[in-house]
Amino acid sequence: NGLTGSIPPELGNLANLEWLSLGGNGLTGSIPPELGRLANLESLNLALNELDGSIPPELGRLANLRGLDLFGNGLTGSIPPELGNLTNLQHLGLDENELSGSIPPELGNLANLGWLSLGGNGLTGNIPPEIGRLANLRGLVLHQNGLTGSIPPELGNLANLEVLSLRGNALTGCLPRALGNLTDGFAPC
Repeated sequence: NGLTGSIPPELGNLANLEWLSLGGNGLTGSIPPELGRLANLESLNLALNELDGSIPPELGRLANLRGLDLFGNGLTGSIPPELGNLTNLQHLGLDENELSGSIPPELGNLANLGWLSLGGNGLTGNIPPEIGRLANLRGLVLHQNGLTGSIPPELGNLANLEVLSLRGNALTGCLPRALGNLTDGFAPC
């Protein structure tokens, strides 16, 4: 579509809404915190717009949410730790924004998460070892950030992992032996 302008906060009044997909438009402005009132929402796609501002912590109230796609915008600020409350979430796409700060360890609470994509931001700090608790994770995309420190050996617990993208960071050390639990071909310490 070619939708422009801001997202109306009144959308937060649609109590029965289960799916909100406004991706691939020219929407501007910030994400209304009122969207956190959509208790029945299962999918929120605002990707590939021109949104700015921070991710509202109120989105952490969307207990039924299974998919959250905010990639390809100009979102700034840190990732709200409240997103760790979204225990039904299966897909989290926050890549290609201007997010900063560290990866909240609370994301390790997302037991049903199959895909975590935070690449192409300005995230710093260590990769939280709590990410190793995401037993259903198939994709972990953290490339093109400013992450530092070593790769936590807890990532070796991600038995279902198919994609691991860490390039373009400032990680140090060697690959933990525990990654050998994932597949052959790694050169562990």
